[in-house]
Amino acid sequence: MEKFDYGLDTLTIEDALRIANGNLIGIINEEASKNIQASTDAVNSIVKNKKTVYGINTGFGSLCKTTISEEDTKKLQYNILRSHSAGVGELISKETAKIMMILKVHALSFGFSGIRRETLDRIIWHINNNIIPIVPSQGSVGASGDLVPLSHLFLPLIGLGSVEYRGKTITTDEMFKKEGLSPLELGPKEGLALINGTQFMAANAVIAVSKFKNILDNADIIGAMTLESLFGSVKPFDKALHKLRPYSGTTLVANRLRNLLKNSEMVESHLNCDRVQDPYSLRCMPQVHGASRNAWSHLNEIIEIELNSVTDNPIILDKDNTISGGNFHGQPIALPLDYAAFAVSELGNISDRRTYLLLEGKNGLPELLMKDTGVNSGFMIPQYTSAALVSENKTLCFPASADSIPTSLGQEDHVSMGSISARKLNRIIDNLENILAVELVCAAQAFDFRKPLKSSKIIEACHNAIREDIDHACEDRIFSKDIEIARKIISEKRLVTISEKVANKEKIKLNK
Repeated sequence: MEKFDYGLDTLTIEDALRIANGNLIGIINEEASKNIQASTDAVNSIVKNKKTVYGINTGFGSLCKTTISEEDTKKLQYNILRSHSAGVGELISKETAKIMMILKVHALSFGFSGIRRETLDRIIWHINNNIIPIVPSQGSVGASGDLVPLSHLFLPLIGLGSVEYRGKTITTDEMFKKEGLSPLELGPKEGLALINGTQFMAANAVIAVSKFKNILDNADIIGAMTLESLFGSVKPFDKALHKLRPYSGTTLVANRLRNLLKNSEMVESHLNCDRVQDPYSLRCMPQVHGASRNAWSHLNEIIEIELNSVTDNPIILDKDNTISGGNFHGQPIALPLDYAAFAVSELGNISDRRTYLLLEGKNGLPELLMKDTGVNSGFMIPQYTSAALVSENKTLCFPASADSIPTSLGQEDHVSMGSISARKLNRIIDNLENILAVELVCAAQAFDFRKPLKSSKIIEACHNAIREDIDHACEDRIFSKDIEIARKIISEKRLVTISEKVANKEKIKLNK
């Protein structure tokens, strides 16, 4: 299997997901081991020579002026994991916890954190054996790092906490008995190195960036199908127009829409109609979807910097040079996460407007997309669901990073709240998948009424794939089932895969 060198290779979002999925194996090679050992030696020298360094032989946070004796330094590291495990709320997903461990191993393997190779090997053992700690989702304020969730994540190293083991939640003690393991005794600085960092925020962001990209691609495809069903114009996607305002996201979406609809009979059938302009939710797709793509690009760039950064504190440059700084502060990623939340929410806002247009009974489509309405409500209520989710997303758009509440008796007097930014971004994305699922179901229904006209080969292939799992509705039924199937079509990237396959076959440059 292909290998990734922790602490040496550049970690991408895709790599982090591949390691989590078991398609790439992370290792620590000899060069990284030397860097790790040098940092460990530096910490041991600091302790031996009784040089006062925060977190090594002092208390934490507001207790930074309390000196800790050499014999108590190990107890200090043990206690920090216990005392900081104060999380509450729903448990994070196994995938999120696993990515947190992957990101933490990579950051610590650079050799600036005073962690031992033995400790990193135990974390890697958890990753490779898919034995994942149980972690509550709430409690981090996003500065001094993600102290609370990271503390829970690493409780199993010292024999505490619980893990998911072969599909069941068991105590770490039970797992040790089954696996023949024993707790680690943490050395100086190790506990602090483990819990100080941005890996909770960053792990949530890794998942969000991947899902956000898929959502963007699906929004273009579903929007194109809606446009076809409404006999919308392709003129607003003209290349010459977008050269006059050449934002990268806007230009890309306009190009995608042109190519998604290339050689469409439906487009040709109404080129000379008397309609002057389409509603904004159709003709402004490049501007709206494109702005969201720009936000995705920014977040993607920021998170890949974060994945390859050292974010604990203090930083151990060598035995004579330690820096107590603020690399743990989540602000650099909290702001882009909040920006991304607005961008994702807006994709839902415009999608719901397109769904509404499909139900109006204009442009030759039946009202509520069903011929026999009255006794049937048609697709009226799925749009209610879409509207509810759009409104919910708007309430989640308040930027968490705009808030700060002092902690640690004022020592940590400005915090990022980026953990909240990251968590709610994924909630917004989950809602958006269902909003787009409603549009997909309605667009596919409307598309049927345009037969025997055909769309482009790409859109026809996508519509055929939808119809393999969701039948045309001639009368009312439980539409939540259709919406859930449509959501899976979106989340599993089926339409994206189909569109790219057809585009390659037809030699269409869909994403240029």
